[in-house]
Amino acid sequence: MWLIGPFLFLGLLSPCVRGADDLTVNLTQGNVRGHLDPDGGFYAFYGIPYATAPTGDNKFKAPLPGPVWSDTLDAVDDTVICPQKIYSIVIPSKKKIKEDCLIANVFVPDTKEKNLPVVVHIHGGAYRIGFGNLLTFKNFIKSKKIIFVTFNFRLGPHGFLCLGTEDAPGNAGMKDQVALLRWVNQNIAAFGGNPKDVTLDGFSSGASSIDLLMLSKSARGLFHKAIPESGAGVAAFSIQTDPIANAKEYAKLLNYTGSDSVADLEKYYKSQPLDLLMSADVSSRKDSVYLMSPCLEPKGNNNSFITESPVNILKRGAYPKVPMLYGFTAFEGLYRLNLFDKWKQDMNVDFEPFLTPDLKFKSEDEKKNVSREIKEFYFGNSTIDDNQVLNFINYFSDVIFIYPMLRSVKLLVESGHKQVYLYDFKFVHADLPIIPHTNIRGAGHSSQTYTVADDGLPSTNYSNTRLQEMRNLTRSIWLNFISTGRPIPKGSKLPRWPAVKRLDRSPYMALDLQLHLKCAALKKRARFWDRIYAKYFKQPVSPSALTTNNQTKNTIE
Repeated sequence: MWLIGPFLFLGLLSPCVRGADDLTVNLTQGNVRGHLDPDGGFYAFYGIPYATAPTGDNKFKAPLPGPVWSDTLDAVDDTVICPQKIYSIVIPSKKKIKEDCLIANVFVPDTKEKNLPVVVHIHGGAYRIGFGNLLTFKNFIKSKKIIFVTFNFRLGPHGFLCLGTEDAPGNAGMKDQVALLRWVNQNIAAFGGNPKDVTLDGFSSGASSIDLLMLSKSARGLFHKAIPESGAGVAAFSIQTDPIANAKEYAKLLNYTGSDSVADLEKYYKSQPLDLLMSADVSSRKDSVYLMSPCLEPKGNNNSFITESPVNILKRGAYPKVPMLYGFTAFEGLYRLNLFDKWKQDMNVDFEPFLTPDLKFKSEDEKKNVSREIKEFYFGNSTIDDNQVLNFINYFSDVIFIYPMLRSVKLLVESGHKQVYLYDFKFVHADLPIIPHTNIRGAGHSSQTYTVADDGLPSTNYSNTRLQEMRNLTRSIWLNFISTGRPIPKGSKLPRWPAVKRLDRSPYMALDLQLHLKCAALKKRARFWDRIYAKYFKQPVSPSALTTNNQTKNTIE
């Protein structure tokens, strides 16, 4: 039974009891029992509540403390996910949506070793969809070198409605992530993990979450290394440029017909059931954002996640400079390939809607000229047709994922960070599909993640020898970094891999079966966007700046 209020468990004197097929651990909340995985090698604890999601009018607020219990919790429920729009290709039918969805899953290797390094994995899904065990990492965990943690956090408007009010301040989903990290800090030693050696790992929006956690004062001291894979905190999709405008636009997608006042918007969002709030489809926006994502909160609230522009925090160097294994794939933009046949026509007619909202212009003429310049950089003066598919992929690779990461790297180096290890993941294999209208294959969005994980999208052909070799290599590099803070430690037979030292993002590793250390990652494309953002970047603002009609004063300096 759940007990509400303070509780001290007075059960076992030992922090854990190991049986042949189960492992019982004594947490501050109560006893929890995990079970040996059917394939052996580790104990799995599913569905441990690390915090409580508030409900009703409070559903957009920060999480509440997790429950405590008197009977041993049998940690076997791996079905709980947070409210979200269901896409059958992503969400298995056995998953069950619960409003109180803040659960952690802990995977403990079957070993007597203690004080193991801990990996906290943050799932991707554009801050809209996904769940802790979206991917599985059994082979990684079976190394018996790490304890692995996955978890759910609130998504879409449930997690990222940002009105700057008391009941909808913003960043509930990020505050869930911080609550999870605090839970790990307090409890992971009972599982045999070292709370002073925690590595954050995540892909896509999970990677941008890591970047933002590094910049948030609320997460200080809760992790010690970072592996952001294919996503950056300075990306347009990662931080809302104009959260009030986004709240209005999203509400209209739900057929909201009220006024544009923040009070009316808040009343509407608070009154609607979560299944309706999650029903809007923002997956195919031309501007490469999804409306509901982290935001700047008004200053003066002690519970804020972030109140200053990520770019400015990076420029000031006001963040803990933890070792970072930072990288992207060569063809991130394959993420948008399904829209090529439609969007190639739209791009020929009007390219302006494909600009990201973190760019500002003095006039419509200036916007038109810059839009033309960007289009010509990627597509020349030719009509965008089937022959331009690779340029289409490169454009979306850069604006959503690659350039934001390269921009971050430059800012990190400028601010004195000396432990950023950059890579470009290039590995392809015969089971990958050939890109339409070409004769080549490409490493798509978050391919490095799928290589480390058990889920080798789009192939699970375990007879593919090259794929298995690459999995072994990538997992060993990741484990090296988790253990030592270096992807390739001294004395390794692998090539030397130094941290980035120069503002041109040099050196970086071309990550393939044969490793190649190179200079100046995507030099031409990076320089082009460096110039665009130096001149046209639009800083994000908090809702308070928007609602007080005083944007100049409240925009972060």
